[in-house]
Amino acid sequence: MILLIGFSEEEVTLIRGAFTGVPVYEIPQHCRGWALREVIEKAQSLEGSGNWHERKFFLMHNLSNDEVKEALGKMRSLGFKGVIYATTTPNSLTMKLDDLVDEWLEEDAYFRQLRRMKKGPYLNVGGP
Repeated sequence: MILLIGFSEEEVTLIRGAFTGVPVYEIPQHCRGWALREVIEKAQSLEGSGNWHERKFFLMHNLSNDEVKEALGKMRSLGFKGVIYATTTPNSLTMKLDDLVDEWLEEDAYFRQLRRMKKGPYLNVGGP
């Protein structure tokens, strides 16, 4: 199962077309206070757009490692950039969606900073 937040209607259609055989659902804004497990359990019956956040979130549930790799490859081939990818964990299933979104944003900022630091430039401390 794939759950989406922050994608436009056209983008959702494009993703659904690329992921035939895998259910793709949008998470509407009114689910922000729900535990992720509840969102997943009700995903089929959720109504409303998932395009309520300025960032794009691509959440994978119950996919094998190979399926996750395949999903990431498909998203890359579709040309999506700046998407935050996540998979569900036993812990995340118990957390509220709002808290998870905050956590994913923090993790994304940390890893972006880490990549920038690896690329440089580095401070020349003590140099001329």
